[in-house]
Amino acid sequence: MEYMKTLPKLFDFEAMPKRETLGNGLTGLDVISVDQLNREKLSYIFHRAHEMRELVERVGACDLLKGYVLACLFYEPSTRTSASFIAAMERLGGSVIPITQGVKFSSVSKGESLPDTIRTLEQYADVIVLRHPDLGSAQVAAEAAGIPIINAGDGAGEHPTQALLDLFTIYEELGRVEGLKVAMVGDLRYGRTVHSLTRLLMQYDDVSLRFVSPDTLRLPLNLMNQLLDRKIKVRETNDVADVIENADVLYVTRIQKERFSDPALYDEVKGCYEITPELMKRAKEKMVVMHPLPRVGEIHTAVDSDPRAAYFRQVKNGMFVRMALLAAVLGKA
Repeated sequence: MEYMKTLPKLFDFEAMPKRETLGNGLTGLDVISVDQLNREKLSYIFHRAHEMRELVERVGACDLLKGYVLACLFYEPSTRTSASFIAAMERLGGSVIPITQGVKFSSVSKGESLPDTIRTLEQYADVIVLRHPDLGSAQVAAEAAGIPIINAGDGAGEHPTQALLDLFTIYEELGRVEGLKVAMVGDLRYGRTVHSLTRLLMQYDDVSLRFVSPDTLRLPLNLMNQLLDRKIKVRETNDVADVIENADVLYVTRIQKERFSDPALYDEVKGCYEITPELMKRAKEKMVVMHPLPRVGEIHTAVDSDPRAAYFRQVKNGMFVRMALLAAVLGKA
């Protein structure tokens, strides 16, 4: 795999070469957008993530981040992302301040601003993971903080660590990114996971993108224009059947009810796609089905037993990628 060829095999973390030698450029970095991550940084993170997988499989955990504290600040309730970051930090020997069920009962409910909340939490923590419903909130937090901020989703903006684990999963499942046909299905307008993954895929050669959505949930025009400016092969349709036969990756997302101000508009598009065993019969023998989860009917449970269904492996990959990222921004990898 490409990212495994770029660096020597390193499993003894304490004996690793100095960061300056490897030039990861991640120490102390706020991870707000995937646009910050070039191919060199991606290779570095994926190599470290692969090592983290081996670490967990062999010994379960280590003390690499012993003495470090992560604050998980989630203004929106979260299960997968918060649990993944918490597990990642604890596997590395660190501690966690978990504010993961929204901030209904916190000082924010009393009117405290986001910058003040960040400035308070940084007195206790070494790194903050933030999820917030407002676009641009992660950048606001980063400007207020003196410690690294990791964006865990800012409204309909980006979700960079999800995109990292998605790309890592593609590498792990198919061994490459170049030359693949990637089809994204569902909520492409508000789907921040789609936005971030699309931006990462722009960095790779000969990638073809197929976007499947209702007309009201098409990919934002500014992102589509970026793809066209870079001469990326793009196709739009509202029918999964148009792309299933040639797709190497089928990336399925849910229609996000919480992003609709008008319930009637949501009712018009909910349940418009479902990946079924019958549909999968038309797909390539060697391909992968992915989903950032949670699913609410987009993939039939009967597909779970299909070896091409990678979404639960994708979840586990998220822990390894976040272990690598936390160690990197804290200067320990």
